[in-house]
Formats: sequence, structure tokens, C-alpha cells
Amino acid sequence: MADITVELVSVERMLWSGTASIVTAETAEGEIGVLPGHEPMLGQLVDNGVVTFRPTDGDRRVAAVQGGFLSVTDEKVTVLADWAIWANEVDEKQATEDAQSDNELTRSQGEAALRALRRSREG
Repeated sequence: MADITVELVSVERMLWSGTASIVTAETAEGEIGVLPGHEPMLGQLVDNGVVTFRPTDGDRRVAAVQGGFLSVTDEKVTVLADWAIWANEVDEKQATEDAQSDNELTRSQGEAALRALRRSREG
């Protein structure tokens, strides 16, 4: 099976680095799927988006992201997010409260966290 090196990085931390068979990300141009051999590109991540990938040695991973960029080169996919959290780290009650916040950033992060949680449950 072909694979591609993937890095998922937020401003606060490195979330994951390894190889995957596919990466999907929600960008300003729409949801993009990246397979090995994809043309090089640079995309802007949406403010309350979800990134998924299937590691070559494990189960599908899902993360909520807030802004940033997706960079695809011949050798690597880099997701550089302003903020990111794994779906399995989401506190659903807190995310639901955040999604109702008057603060735009908090609300957007809460919405992204809930979307990632729903996507992770899809299987």
C-alpha cells in the first residue's frame, strides 16, 4: 500500500507525525482528499474544520482544527493549524457550552470540536 508522510501540528503542540494512506481536510476551497502522489498545493484550513487521516499502522484519526494551512509536497502533507484537538480529547459537555458562547473564537472551536467528535463516531 502506498503511503505519504503526514504531520499534524498546532501552535501549541505536535499532534502527530507518521505515514498515512489518505488525508482529508476542510479548506476554503472545500473538502480535499490527499493520496500519495497528489500534486503539490497549499490550502487554507477553514475556521471550524475537521482533518482526518488513516495511518498506515492504525485506525482512522480525527482532529478538530481552527484556521491554518494544509501544505502538500511530493514527500509530505503538513497540516499547520492555529488550534487543534483530537476528537478523543474533546469534552463533549464543554464543547457544547463553547459552541453557544458569545465569543466568536470560543464558539468556533466548540463547533469544530463537536464536528470532529461526530465524524469520529461515523466509523
